[in-house]
Amino acid sequence: MGNKVLFTASTSSHIRNFHLPYLRAFRQRGWTVHVACGGSQAPVPFADEVTALPLEKSMGSPRNFQAAALLREKIRSEEYDLISTHTSLAAFFTRMALWGMKRRPTVMNMCHGYLFDGDTPPLRRRLLLTAERWTAPQTDLLLTMNQWDFDAARQYRLGCRVVHIPGVGVDFSGLREADAGSLRAEWEIPEEAFVLLYPAEFSRRKSQEVLIRAMKHLPEETVLVLAGDGTLRQDCRTLAEELGLTRRVIFPGHVSDMPPWYAMADAAVSASRIEGLPFNIMEAMYAGLPTAASAVKGHTDLITDGETGLLYPYGDAAACAAQVLRLLESADLRRTLARRAEEEAAQYAVQQVFPVVWAQYASLIGERAPVSL
Repeated sequence: MGNKVLFTASTSSHIRNFHLPYLRAFRQRGWTVHVACGGSQAPVPFADEVTALPLEKSMGSPRNFQAAALLREKIRSEEYDLISTHTSLAAFFTRMALWGMKRRPTVMNMCHGYLFDGDTPPLRRRLLLTAERWTAPQTDLLLTMNQWDFDAARQYRLGCRVVHIPGVGVDFSGLREADAGSLRAEWEIPEEAFVLLYPAEFSRRKSQEVLIRAMKHLPEETVLVLAGDGTLRQDCRTLAEELGLTRRVIFPGHVSDMPPWYAMADAAVSASRIEGLPFNIMEAMYAGLPTAASAVKGHTDLITDGETGLLYPYGDAAACAAQVLRLLESADLRRTLARRAEEEAAQYAVQQVFPVVWAQYASLIGERAPVSL
């Protein structure tokens, strides 16, 4: 009987978007690869089996505890050698499933960003930190992606071993060579418009509302593109209408092919409340876009204010607008920031990061790490 690994995440799209090189690496070494995830189910390349979990975003939902019970039974019957868990929700209930298990698999938790930081309200922070501390004994290796999470994980001993990694690696292929084509014409965006781009799920954490309000402080030639879907998308559309910004705030929905949109834009923006190590910022930087982002963890790991991008206090629409205005008014500043951002982002390419992350997997399974994909 060969070795088996289980990857868990809140959605199958998370695995498909971020972890396929690692699934492939296990398959190439003869491992059986299983995936268990919530959300809408879809095939996952390099996975021998995909199991649907009844995960729901509300932590206290009974369905999440059903998911933990299902995982516990699955883990016992399959006798996995390794579990690699991702996303906060799935990571908690996966490790919860292991509580009290006498013979459990080795567990690696890849933290894509704790949903708390020093500015989180005390009660919420205490609850989320307590959940991580409860599951720390089931965490043989904890990988973190930004400095704040790494420091917190070490301070509170959230894993038996804690290692900082530069994300999971981004596939930048095609970003610099992308052609915007007729996107502006298709979306009735004037050629002379200064286009801001923010691709993200519509949620409270991503805070699109801040950017919409910032548009009231910006010249008429400024256009904001909010790509993505989510529960708050309609609320944001309504806000744009109320503020008289219908023609200046564009909602293209989910975009599967982002490179042409980066090529069409003049700058990238983000208003997120909290991040791990965000792909949208790394992609924008590599694509040569100057960026204005909220000064929160994850963003501050990628952007040095005034050198590789511009930062503003989270939630401050006027300050956001002021930074965007600096970009709009100075082509020299845009070029300088874009050039340095490209250089900074290159270190996060999957070709650079894969050997670093695989070395951590290899440390758990007793194999030597490959030097490249």
